[in-house]
Amino acid sequence: MNMKIEKVWLTDTEIWIRTEDGKEAHELLADYPRLRYATKEQLKKFITDDYGIRWEELDEDLSFEGFFHKKETTQLYQFFMNHPEINVSAIARRMGISQSLMAQYISGKKRASEKRMEMILETIREVGRELVAI
Repeated sequence: MNMKIEKVWLTDTEIWIRTEDGKEAHELLADYPRLRYATKEQLKKFITDDYGIRWEELDEDLSFEGFFHKKETTQLYQFFMNHPEINVSAIARRMGISQSLMAQYISGKKRASEKRMEMILETIREVGRELVAI
């Protein structure tokens, strides 16, 4: 879905968008660990394209389409929200899957198969074992 975005703006707690036809939507900065812990200066340094918003310095992307979808709380979403010190992108790279696919699993937009879910959880456990061994 390619929507025309008229305006993107930040408040202290949210990022907002307005479409050309006047629809507005927002996302909570607190729902994205990299945005939650970013400085105001870092948050201001975003770029947009036809599909979404990118913070290069923070390695974070939000799709415009996602602003208008109902959010589901998945097991992965809860885990990564409770453990922001664990880098989702690094887990995805370690598994050899794209960050965007991992983000879709976390958001509930796509459902991971049982096998894929076990692979994700095992990768997280493996990182945990490596940390404990230090």
